[in-house]
Amino acid sequence: MAESVATIRSAAVVADARDAARAFLDRLRQPAMAAEAAEAADTVVLVVSELVTNALRHGGGTCTLELTAHAEGIEVAVHDPSPHVPRMRTPDMDGGTGGFGWPMVNRLARATAVTRRASGGKTVSALLAW
Repeated sequence: MAESVATIRSAAVVADARDAARAFLDRLRQPAMAAEAAEAADTVVLVVSELVTNALRHGGGTCTLELTAHAEGIEVAVHDPSPHVPRMRTPDMDGGTGGFGWPMVNRLARATAVTRRASGGKTVSALLAW
């Protein structure tokens, strides 16, 4: 099982989270699975981007990204200091206030979970195909 952890402190480094996810996935890739792995990698990177952005925007301005390779897929876990869980809401088509990310993550993931941390805050995780 491979694992990678990165602390993200500002929206400016969401791109760094995506880069860290791509580097993590590149280390796991098998040459014979190039096409399938590229599509799965794009999905993982999209979910990383959404969860990190949401954590920074709604979770207190700092978060930790943890990527883990399991036999059943890739787990993306984002820890932040806020106790507030993500919620489904009607996407804002005109005002630019969002509402697209969490529903998209739930559609792309095999499973999602939100768990409260004993030290405070929460972890939002998604299990994705690999």
